[in-house]
Amino acid sequence: MKIVIAPDSFKESLGAAAVAEAIARGWRQVFPLAEIVLLPMADGGEGTVDALLAAVGGERRECQVRGPLGTPVQAHWGWLDNATAIIEMAAASGLHWVAPAQRDATRAGTYGTGELIREALDAGATRIILGLGGSATNDGGAGLLQALGVRLLDRQGAELAPGGAALAELERLDISGLDPRLQQVRVEVAADVDNPLCGPRGASRVFGPQKGANPTQVEQLDSALAHYAQCVAAILGEDHRDFPGVGAAGGVGFACKAFLHASFRPGIELVAELSGLAQALQGADLLITGEGRLDAQSLHGKTPVGVARIAQAAGVPVIALAGSLGVDYQALYGAGIAAAFSLTPGPVSLEQACASAAVELQARSVDLARLWRLAQAAR
Repeated sequence: MKIVIAPDSFKESLGAAAVAEAIARGWRQVFPLAEIVLLPMADGGEGTVDALLAAVGGERRECQVRGPLGTPVQAHWGWLDNATAIIEMAAASGLHWVAPAQRDATRAGTYGTGELIREALDAGATRIILGLGGSATNDGGAGLLQALGVRLLDRQGAELAPGGAALAELERLDISGLDPRLQQVRVEVAADVDNPLCGPRGASRVFGPQKGANPTQVEQLDSALAHYAQCVAAILGEDHRDFPGVGAAGGVGFACKAFLHASFRPGIELVAELSGLAQALQGADLLITGEGRLDAQSLHGKTPVGVARIAQAAGVPVIALAGSLGVDYQALYGAGIAAAFSLTPGPVSLEQACASAAVELQARSVDLARLWRLAQAAR
């Protein structure tokens, strides 16, 4: 018997590697001789670096960069032997760096993410995979560009202050200082959304509120990003604001598309490709995946569904485990997931559920393995 275990992290509880290991422990209690392949997954957001390093090896590197509100933070990124750098912007510009009471989408910036890209360039990267997700920012990637040498100037010729609101004062961009090494690097953006930069489905209106923006600030930010896009179009001769995915991570996707000539792919596709999921599924009897919550929204680029599609193409059945099952989770059954199960054995608080996730993952895995053994015996 061959089982592939390919889950995402359970946010605020367990990383993807720990989730996979807990499931494996439970399965081995019932099938101690089974071949079990652990492939931690991610969709480009938090946990992408660790998931890929756990799956394919490589080096975890750390450096101090500017956090979302300007204070120094210790960020990490990944390095693979083939000169590929793996960066998740949340490591530098993530929402987790800002206490709830201090969240301010009008001032938060992405300078630290640009510093991580600069670190990768210094290391000699020829390929940069940039995972977008979990950001505290709504600056259209302006801070990222400043860290890479672009000057954003107001009418007086002064540098703009950090944050998306300041983009309303943008008069011109000076791109003469943009790091020339970027021309020799392939940049791939891993994102699980297809939102444009502005408008009803844009970065500000869809994601701004979760980053602390009130209704008035949402409109202020949307207007500022529209002005920013207009200024960028004037200097580049091309308007990228409506390209699918440029609204990801508060508009960082826009800066990557316009100035780094990045290609865009669903994060789970990139992670699955790098980790060799399709190859691991050859000869497999079952794939087990999961994440903290499964519901109908999981259909839009989330890890379990992306994994299930790859498994479905290989003819391998998929079972999903989740911390909780939300509204219309049954919609996942049409996307290749044969069955989905919640971890909690009864009513518990969120804190209790997070604390006991490893224990419950192992217990549910034992239950699944026993059921699988019963099904095999009935054949």
